[in-house]
Amino acid sequence: MIFDAHSDLPTLVYDERKSGKNAVLEGNFERFFNGWISSRVMAIWTRPERRKDATTYGLEAFNTLLKDVTESEHFEIVTSVGDMKAAIKNGRVALWLGLEGGEPIGESLDLLEVFHRLGLRVLTLTWSLRNAIGDGVFERTGGGLTNFGVEVVGKAEELGILIDLSHINEAGFWDTLDVTAFPVIASHSNARKLCDNRRNLTDEQILAIAERDGVIGAVAIPSFVDSKRPTLEKYVEHIEYMVELAGYRHVGLGFDFVYYLPGWSGRSVEGFEYESKIPDLIEALKERFSEREVEAITFKNFERVFERVVG
Repeated sequence: MIFDAHSDLPTLVYDERKSGKNAVLEGNFERFFNGWISSRVMAIWTRPERRKDATTYGLEAFNTLLKDVTESEHFEIVTSVGDMKAAIKNGRVALWLGLEGGEPIGESLDLLEVFHRLGLRVLTLTWSLRNAIGDGVFERTGGGLTNFGVEVVGKAEELGILIDLSHINEAGFWDTLDVTAFPVIASHSNARKLCDNRRNLTDEQILAIAERDGVIGAVAIPSFVDSKRPTLEKYVEHIEYMVELAGYRHVGLGFDFVYYLPGWSGRSVEGFEYESKIPDLIEALKERFSEREVEAITFKNFERVFERVVG
């Protein structure tokens, strides 16, 4: 079983349904899930051109995804680990709802509650740009969490929403850890020591997440794997490095496959381009880790932190 902590598939579902298609996930089950992925975080990303109407877009994207799932036999939206286990036992893929960037909540804790009522359980505080919560890694100002951002973290704790620190800048990363004692995750980030990209984590950040009993999801975006030749081998090296640094209980998978998105066609890790290549990843992991460690990295670690925070 695979627990994939980050997927942009809601963007595809939104676009396809707006063009008149139905049951998008069901019609692409073999392509995007391939019988390997048992649980996946479906992240609603407010693309830059929709930031001006982010709340409307976020609500529409949530509604679109929920409707698509009702037209399927293979999927179920879950809001607890108990739900996830039941869905998998019944032969369905458990889908968690996330926001990749807090833009849709604007400056309103009430809207955070609304999204929680719709099923939100994972909140990536920022995408790579600034929002009302804080600064992303592409901002030059170096600002951390805003006062509102601190309130958001506290409200997320109260509601049982897991905080995701991928995409936030270093100041915001450390600010978040200063204001919460809860476990946090970085759903789709790699080791900056192996690939010097701002979206990757320093050793200190990796260790800090581990100290909170959190998990880092290794990401298969080429530019986060290697600047010259991103390959499956080098992707696995990130996993191995983070395991050696922080322990196997704190590393998972957050693929962030984007080959299906406009403008990203062809941008894939060599040897790990699609979900159909997951068996190759599993074999590579088995060569390096014990059966127990592989099970933890591929599923159990994220299951643990979700159970602690979400329930």
